Amino acid sequence: MVFLVNFPRVAFAPMLDALAASFDVTSQGKIGLIATLVWLGSALPRIPTGWLLTRVPRHHVVLGTGLVLTGAATFTTFAWSLPSVYVGSLLMGVASGAYFIAANPLVSELFPESVGRALGIHGTASQVAAVAAPLFVGVALAAAWISVPFERWRLVFASIAVFAAVTTTAFYLVARRAELPDAGADDRDLIAGARAQWPLVVAGVVFLGFTGFVWNGVFNFYVQYLDVAKDVARPTGRVLLTGIFAAGVPAFWLTGRLMDRVPHVPVILAILGGFATLLMALTVVSGLYAVVAVSLAIGYVIHSLFPAMDIYLLDALPDEHRGSAYALYSGTMMLVQSTGSVALGTMRDLDVTFTAAFQGYAALVAGLVVVLVALHVAGRLPTKARAVN
Repeated sequence: MVFLVNFPRVAFAPMLDALAASFDVTSQGKIGLIATLVWLGSALPRIPTGWLLTRVPRHHVVLGTGLVLTGAATFTTFAWSLPSVYVGSLLMGVASGAYFIAANPLVSELFPESVGRALGIHGTASQVAAVAAPLFVGVALAAAWISVPFERWRLVFASIAVFAAVTTTAFYLVARRAELPDAGADDRDLIAGARAQWPLVVAGVVFLGFTGFVWNGVFNFYVQYLDVAKDVARPTGRVLLTGIFAAGVPAFWLTGRLMDRVPHVPVILAILGGFATLLMALTVVSGLYAVVAVSLAIGYVIHSLFPAMDIYLLDALPDEHRGSAYALYSGTMMLVQSTGSVALGTMRDLDVTFTAAFQGYAALVAGLVVVLVALHVAGRLPTKARAVN
Protein backbone atom coordinates (compact mmCIF):
# COMPACT_ATOMS: atom_id res chain seq x y z
CA MET A 1 0.00 0.00 0.00
CA VAL A 2 2.86 2.38 0.66
CA PHE A 3 3.74 2.18 -3.03
CA LEU A 4 0.29 3.40 -4.05
CA VAL A 5 -0.13 6.17 -1.48
CA ASN A 6 3.22 7.68 -2.43
CA PHE A 7 2.70 7.35 -6.19
CA PRO A 8 0.32 10.36 -6.61
CA ARG A 9 2.56 12.66 -4.56
CA VAL A 10 5.24 12.30 -7.21
CA ALA A 11 3.08 11.72 -10.28
CA PHE A 12 1.81 15.31 -10.37
CA ALA A 13 5.26 16.83 -10.98
CA PRO A 14 5.80 15.40 -14.50
CA MET A 15 2.14 16.09 -15.36
CA LEU A 16 2.13 19.82 -14.62
CA ASP A 17 2.74 20.82 -18.24
CA ALA A 18 0.03 18.46 -19.51
CA LEU A 19 -2.47 19.74 -16.94
CA ALA A 20 -1.62 23.36 -17.81
CA ALA A 21 -2.26 22.66 -21.49
CA SER A 22 -5.46 20.75 -20.78
CA PHE A 23 -7.01 23.58 -18.78
CA ASP A 24 -5.31 26.44 -20.69
CA VAL A 25 -3.42 27.80 -17.68
CA THR A 26 -0.28 29.93 -18.06
CA SER A 27 0.39 30.99 -14.45
CA GLN A 28 3.24 29.04 -12.87
CA GLY A 29 1.77 29.81 -9.44
CA LYS A 30 -1.59 28.24 -10.34
CA ILE A 31 0.07 25.15 -11.76
CA GLY A 32 2.49 24.90 -8.83
CA LEU A 33 -0.55 24.95 -6.53
CA ILE A 34 -1.56 21.51 -7.86
CA ALA A 35 1.64 19.96 -6.52
CA THR A 36 1.44 22.05 -3.36
CA LEU A 37 -2.07 20.81 -2.60
CA VAL A 38 -1.13 17.15 -2.77
CA TRP A 39 1.60 17.85 -0.20
CA LEU A 40 -0.65 20.14 1.84
CA GLY A 41 -3.24 17.36 1.79
CA SER A 42 -0.56 15.03 3.09
CA ALA A 43 0.08 17.45 5.94
CA LEU A 44 -3.46 18.29 7.04
CA PRO A 45 -4.67 14.91 8.37
CA ARG A 46 -1.50 14.01 10.24
CA ILE A 47 -2.30 15.55 13.62
CA PRO A 48 -6.00 14.57 13.45
CA THR A 49 -4.87 11.05 12.51
CA GLY A 50 -2.62 11.04 15.57
CA TRP A 51 -5.70 11.76 17.69
CA LEU A 52 -7.66 9.09 15.81
CA LEU A 53 -4.95 6.54 16.59
CA THR A 54 -5.61 7.07 20.29
CA ARG A 55 -9.10 5.69 19.62
CA VAL A 56 -8.80 3.35 16.62
CA PRO A 57 -6.34 0.50 15.83
CA ARG A 58 -3.62 1.50 13.38
CA HIS A 59 -4.55 -1.09 10.75
CA HIS A 60 -8.13 0.22 10.60
CA VAL A 61 -6.79 3.67 9.72
CA VAL A 62 -4.51 2.18 7.05
CA LEU A 63 -7.54 0.48 5.51
CA GLY A 64 -9.45 3.77 5.51
CA THR A 65 -6.63 5.53 3.66
CA GLY A 66 -6.89 2.96 0.88
CA LEU A 67 -10.57 3.71 0.49
CA VAL A 68 -9.93 7.48 0.39
CA LEU A 69 -7.19 7.05 -2.22
CA THR A 70 -9.46 4.94 -4.42
CA GLY A 71 -12.23 7.55 -4.29
CA ALA A 72 -9.90 10.51 -4.81
CA ALA A 73 -8.17 8.96 -7.81
CA THR A 74 -11.54 8.12 -9.36
CA PHE A 75 -12.71 11.70 -8.84
CA THR A 76 -9.56 13.14 -10.42
CA THR A 77 -9.93 10.85 -13.43
CA PHE A 78 -13.12 12.75 -14.28
CA ALA A 79 -11.87 16.24 -13.28
CA TRP A 80 -13.51 18.93 -15.44
CA SER A 81 -11.60 22.05 -14.36
CA LEU A 82 -8.43 23.14 -12.62
CA PRO A 83 -10.26 23.59 -9.27
CA SER A 84 -11.53 20.02 -9.51
CA VAL A 85 -7.93 18.86 -10.02
CA TYR A 86 -7.07 20.85 -6.91
CA VAL A 87 -9.70 18.90 -4.96
CA GLY A 88 -8.47 15.57 -6.26
CA SER A 89 -4.81 16.32 -5.51
CA LEU A 90 -5.72 17.48 -2.00
CA LEU A 91 -7.68 14.28 -1.28
CA MET A 92 -4.94 12.02 -2.60
CA GLY A 93 -2.54 13.88 -0.33
CA VAL A 94 -4.91 13.34 2.60
CA ALA A 95 -4.82 9.59 1.97
CA SER A 96 -1.01 9.55 1.94
CA GLY A 97 -0.65 11.67 5.07
CA ALA A 98 -3.03 9.58 7.14
CA TYR A 99 -1.40 6.39 5.87
CA PHE A 100 2.13 7.32 6.94
CA ILE A 101 1.00 8.42 10.41
CA ALA A 102 -0.71 5.07 10.98
CA ALA A 103 1.66 2.77 9.09
CA ASN A 104 5.10 4.00 10.22
CA PRO A 105 4.41 3.46 13.96
CA LEU A 106 2.77 0.14 13.09
CA VAL A 107 5.87 -1.01 11.20
CA SER A 108 8.18 0.09 14.03
CA GLU A 109 6.03 -1.84 16.53
CA LEU A 110 5.95 -4.96 14.35
CA PHE A 111 9.77 -5.03 14.37
CA PRO A 112 10.90 -3.41 17.66
CA GLU A 113 14.38 -4.97 17.56
CA SER A 114 15.22 -3.64 14.08
CA VAL A 115 13.30 -0.40 13.63
CA GLY A 116 15.81 1.02 11.15
CA ARG A 117 15.79 -2.06 8.94
CA ALA A 118 11.99 -2.32 8.92
CA LEU A 119 11.41 1.36 8.18
CA GLY A 120 14.16 1.24 5.56
CA ILE A 121 12.35 -1.55 3.72
CA HIS A 122 9.01 0.23 4.03
CA GLY A 123 10.56 3.45 2.78
CA THR A 124 12.24 1.62 -0.08
CA ALA A 125 8.86 0.44 -1.33
CA SER A 126 7.63 4.02 -1.11
CA GLN A 127 10.63 5.23 -3.06
CA VAL A 128 10.14 2.64 -5.77
CA ALA A 129 6.78 4.35 -6.36
CA ALA A 130 8.60 7.67 -6.70
CA VAL A 131 10.79 6.09 -9.38
CA ALA A 132 7.91 4.42 -11.18
CA ALA A 133 5.63 7.48 -11.19
CA PRO A 134 7.57 9.68 -13.67
CA LEU A 135 8.19 6.65 -15.90
CA PHE A 136 4.53 5.69 -15.92
CA VAL A 137 3.43 9.28 -16.52
CA GLY A 138 5.94 9.62 -19.35
CA VAL A 139 4.63 6.49 -21.04
CA ALA A 140 1.01 7.51 -20.52
CA LEU A 141 1.60 10.96 -22.00
CA ALA A 142 3.83 10.03 -24.93
CA ALA A 143 3.37 6.41 -25.99
CA ALA A 144 1.74 6.33 -29.41
CA TRP A 145 0.60 2.72 -28.96
CA ILE A 146 -1.68 3.71 -26.06
CA SER A 147 -4.99 4.78 -27.55
CA VAL A 148 -7.57 6.29 -25.21
CA PRO A 149 -10.71 8.34 -25.99
CA PHE A 150 -9.76 11.03 -23.45
CA GLU A 151 -6.79 13.14 -22.40
CA ARG A 152 -3.86 10.91 -21.58
CA TRP A 153 -3.20 12.27 -18.11
CA ARG A 154 -6.55 10.85 -17.01
CA LEU A 155 -5.18 7.36 -17.63
CA VAL A 156 -2.73 7.86 -14.78
CA PHE A 157 -5.45 8.51 -12.22
CA ALA A 158 -7.72 5.76 -13.56
CA SER A 159 -4.85 3.31 -13.07
CA ILE A 160 -4.24 4.54 -9.52
CA ALA A 161 -7.94 4.07 -8.71
CA VAL A 162 -8.01 0.49 -9.97
CA PHE A 163 -4.81 -0.63 -8.24
CA ALA A 164 -5.75 1.15 -5.01
CA ALA A 165 -9.05 -0.72 -4.90
CA VAL A 166 -7.33 -4.06 -5.43
CA THR A 167 -4.56 -3.39 -2.90
CA THR A 168 -6.98 -2.13 -0.24
CA THR A 169 -9.01 -5.30 -0.58
CA ALA A 170 -5.87 -7.42 -0.25
CA PHE A 171 -4.75 -5.49 2.86
CA TYR A 172 -8.15 -6.05 4.48
CA LEU A 173 -7.95 -9.79 3.89
CA VAL A 174 -4.39 -10.05 5.26
CA ALA A 175 -5.01 -7.83 8.32
CA ARG A 176 -8.13 -9.80 9.24
CA ARG A 177 -6.01 -12.94 9.65
CA ALA A 178 -2.83 -11.42 11.14
CA GLU A 179 -1.87 -11.09 14.80
CA LEU A 180 -1.02 -7.40 15.23
CA PRO A 181 0.95 -5.74 18.08
CA ASP A 182 -0.71 -3.78 20.88
CA ALA A 183 2.34 -1.67 21.78
CA GLY A 184 0.32 1.52 21.21
CA ALA A 185 -2.51 0.49 23.51
CA ASP A 186 -1.44 3.03 26.16
CA ASP A 187 -1.09 5.89 23.65
CA ARG A 188 -4.43 7.48 24.46
CA ASP A 189 -3.71 11.19 24.96
CA LEU A 190 -2.43 13.36 22.11
CA ILE A 191 -1.80 16.38 24.33
CA ALA A 192 0.07 14.32 26.91
CA GLY A 193 2.32 13.00 24.17
CA ALA A 194 3.05 16.53 23.01
CA ARG A 195 3.84 17.77 26.51
CA ALA A 196 6.07 14.86 27.34
CA GLN A 197 8.04 14.65 24.10
CA TRP A 198 8.03 18.20 22.75
CA PRO A 199 11.86 18.43 22.51
CA LEU A 200 11.95 15.53 20.02
CA VAL A 201 8.94 16.90 18.13
CA VAL A 202 10.47 20.37 17.78
CA ALA A 203 13.86 18.95 16.80
CA GLY A 204 12.23 16.84 14.10
CA VAL A 205 10.37 19.81 12.66
CA VAL A 206 13.54 21.93 12.62
CA PHE A 207 15.60 19.17 11.01
CA LEU A 208 13.17 18.45 8.19
CA GLY A 209 10.65 21.31 7.90
CA PHE A 210 12.59 23.92 5.95
CA THR A 211 14.74 21.41 4.09
CA GLY A 212 11.57 19.63 2.99
CA PHE A 213 10.11 22.98 1.89
CA VAL A 214 13.17 23.56 -0.30
CA TRP A 215 13.13 20.05 -1.74
CA ASN A 216 9.39 20.20 -2.50
CA GLY A 217 9.88 23.24 -4.70
CA VAL A 218 13.07 21.93 -6.29
CA PHE A 219 11.80 18.55 -7.43
CA ASN A 220 8.40 19.79 -8.64
CA PHE A 221 10.08 22.41 -10.86
CA TYR A 222 13.23 20.41 -11.59
CA VAL A 223 12.29 19.62 -15.21
CA GLN A 224 11.47 23.26 -15.92
CA TYR A 225 14.65 24.37 -14.16
CA LEU A 226 16.82 22.20 -16.39
CA ASP A 227 15.05 23.50 -19.48
CA VAL A 228 15.33 27.17 -18.53
CA ALA A 229 18.68 27.30 -16.71
CA LYS A 230 20.68 24.37 -18.13
CA ASP A 231 19.29 24.08 -21.66
CA VAL A 232 18.32 20.45 -21.05
CA ALA A 233 15.28 19.32 -23.03
CA ARG A 234 12.20 18.46 -20.98
CA PRO A 235 12.03 14.80 -22.01
CA THR A 236 15.63 14.44 -20.83
CA GLY A 237 14.73 16.33 -17.68
CA ARG A 238 11.94 13.88 -16.92
CA VAL A 239 14.40 11.00 -17.28
CA LEU A 240 16.78 12.74 -14.88
CA LEU A 241 13.93 13.33 -12.42
CA THR A 242 13.32 9.59 -12.50
CA GLY A 243 17.04 9.09 -11.84
CA ILE A 244 16.84 11.36 -8.80
CA PHE A 245 14.07 9.25 -7.31
CA ALA A 246 15.86 6.03 -8.31
CA ALA A 247 18.89 7.19 -6.33
CA GLY A 248 16.58 7.30 -3.32
CA VAL A 249 15.90 3.55 -3.44
CA PRO A 250 19.35 2.51 -2.11
CA ALA A 251 19.29 5.60 0.14
CA PHE A 252 16.25 4.32 2.04
CA TRP A 253 17.61 0.79 2.18
CA LEU A 254 21.13 1.66 3.37
CA THR A 255 20.18 4.52 5.70
CA GLY A 256 17.79 2.25 7.55
CA ARG A 257 20.59 -0.17 8.32
CA LEU A 258 23.09 2.60 9.10
CA MET A 259 20.78 4.21 11.64
CA ASP A 260 20.55 0.94 13.58
CA ARG A 261 24.33 1.08 14.12
CA VAL A 262 25.41 4.72 14.63
CA PRO A 263 24.28 7.81 16.59
CA HIS A 264 21.36 9.41 14.79
CA VAL A 265 21.92 13.16 15.07
CA PRO A 266 25.38 13.31 13.40
CA VAL A 267 24.01 11.35 10.43
CA ILE A 268 21.12 13.80 10.04
CA LEU A 269 23.42 16.83 10.25
CA ALA A 270 25.76 15.34 7.65
CA ILE A 271 22.82 14.75 5.31
CA LEU A 272 21.60 18.34 5.68
CA GLY A 273 25.06 19.72 4.99
CA GLY A 274 25.43 17.48 1.95
CA PHE A 275 22.10 18.60 0.53
CA ALA A 276 22.97 22.30 0.88
CA THR A 277 26.34 21.74 -0.79
CA LEU A 278 24.92 19.74 -3.69
CA LEU A 279 22.04 22.14 -4.33
CA MET A 280 24.53 24.99 -4.63
CA ALA A 281 26.70 22.83 -6.90
CA LEU A 282 23.71 22.15 -9.18
CA THR A 283 23.42 25.88 -9.91
CA VAL A 284 27.13 26.14 -10.77
CA VAL A 285 27.97 23.07 -12.86
CA SER A 286 27.50 23.02 -16.61
CA GLY A 287 27.31 20.24 -19.14
CA LEU A 288 24.90 17.32 -19.15
CA TYR A 289 27.22 14.82 -17.47
CA ALA A 290 27.96 17.16 -14.57
CA VAL A 291 24.25 17.94 -14.12
CA VAL A 292 23.48 14.21 -14.12
CA ALA A 293 26.16 13.45 -11.53
CA VAL A 294 25.10 16.23 -9.15
CA SER A 295 21.40 15.44 -9.59
CA LEU A 296 21.89 11.77 -8.72
CA ALA A 297 23.94 12.74 -5.67
CA ILE A 298 21.16 15.10 -4.56
CA GLY A 299 18.65 12.31 -5.00
CA TYR A 300 20.64 9.95 -2.80
CA VAL A 301 21.34 12.51 -0.08
CA ILE A 302 17.87 14.03 0.25
CA HIS A 303 16.17 10.64 0.28
CA SER A 304 18.52 9.53 3.05
CA LEU A 305 17.02 12.26 5.22
CA PHE A 306 13.48 10.87 5.28
CA PRO A 307 14.19 7.42 6.77
CA ALA A 308 16.81 8.97 9.05
CA MET A 309 14.19 11.28 10.53
CA ASP A 310 11.55 8.57 10.97
CA ILE A 311 14.07 6.29 12.67
CA TYR A 312 15.41 9.12 14.87
CA LEU A 313 11.92 9.72 16.24
CA LEU A 314 10.23 6.31 16.21
CA ASP A 315 13.23 4.57 17.75
CA ALA A 316 13.36 7.11 20.57
CA LEU A 317 9.68 7.59 21.39
CA PRO A 318 8.16 5.29 24.04
CA ASP A 319 5.13 3.10 23.28
CA GLU A 320 2.74 5.36 25.19
CA HIS A 321 3.64 8.43 23.11
CA ARG A 322 4.86 7.02 19.80
CA GLY A 323 1.77 7.52 17.63
CA SER A 324 0.67 10.85 19.09
CA ALA A 325 4.09 12.53 19.23
CA TYR A 326 5.04 11.25 15.78
CA ALA A 327 1.78 12.62 14.36
CA LEU A 328 2.43 16.06 15.87
CA TYR A 329 5.94 16.13 14.40
CA SER A 330 4.87 14.86 11.00
CA GLY A 331 1.82 17.12 10.69
CA THR A 332 3.72 20.27 11.62
CA MET A 333 6.69 19.39 9.43
CA MET A 334 4.49 18.64 6.42
CA LEU A 335 2.60 21.94 6.76
CA VAL A 336 5.92 23.74 6.46
CA GLN A 337 7.23 21.78 3.49
CA SER A 338 3.96 21.50 1.57
CA THR A 339 4.10 25.15 0.44
CA GLY A 340 7.43 24.70 -1.32
CA SER A 341 6.01 24.37 -4.85
CA VAL A 342 3.64 27.32 -4.73
CA ALA A 343 6.37 29.46 -3.12
CA LEU A 344 8.82 28.70 -5.92
CA GLY A 345 6.12 29.10 -8.57
CA THR A 346 5.20 32.51 -7.12
CA MET A 347 8.85 33.58 -7.14
CA ARG A 348 9.00 32.61 -10.80
CA ASP A 349 5.90 34.74 -11.48
CA LEU A 350 7.79 37.62 -9.83
CA ASP A 351 10.70 37.04 -12.26
CA VAL A 352 13.07 35.57 -9.69
CA THR A 353 15.41 33.27 -11.61
CA PHE A 354 15.67 29.60 -10.74
CA THR A 355 19.38 30.05 -10.11
CA ALA A 356 18.86 32.87 -7.60
CA ALA A 357 16.11 30.94 -5.81
CA PHE A 358 18.13 27.71 -5.57
CA GLN A 359 21.27 29.48 -4.41
CA GLY A 360 19.30 31.36 -1.77
CA TYR A 361 17.76 28.11 -0.58
CA ALA A 362 21.16 26.41 -0.41
CA ALA A 363 22.61 29.27 1.64
CA LEU A 364 19.71 29.17 4.10
CA VAL A 365 19.97 25.39 4.60
CA ALA A 366 23.72 25.76 5.13
CA GLY A 367 23.10 28.44 7.75
CA LEU A 368 20.62 26.15 9.50
CA VAL A 369 23.22 23.38 9.58
CA VAL A 370 25.78 25.66 11.21
CA VAL A 371 23.31 26.54 13.97
CA LEU A 372 22.30 22.90 14.50
CA VAL A 373 25.91 21.71 14.70
CA ALA A 374 26.62 24.35 17.35
CA LEU A 375 23.57 23.20 19.34
CA HIS A 376 24.61 19.56 19.06
CA VAL A 377 28.15 20.31 20.25
CA ALA A 378 26.60 22.15 23.20
CA GLY A 379 24.41 19.13 23.98
CA ARG A 380 21.17 20.97 23.23
CA LEU A 381 19.72 18.63 20.60
CA PRO A 382 17.67 15.73 22.02
CA THR A 383 18.82 12.19 21.29
CA LYS A 384 16.28 10.23 23.34
CA ALA A 385 12.78 10.52 24.72
CA ARG A 386 12.06 12.25 28.00
CA ALA A 387 11.40 9.96 30.93
CA VAL A 388 7.73 9.29 31.67
CA ASN A 389 6.57 9.16 35.27
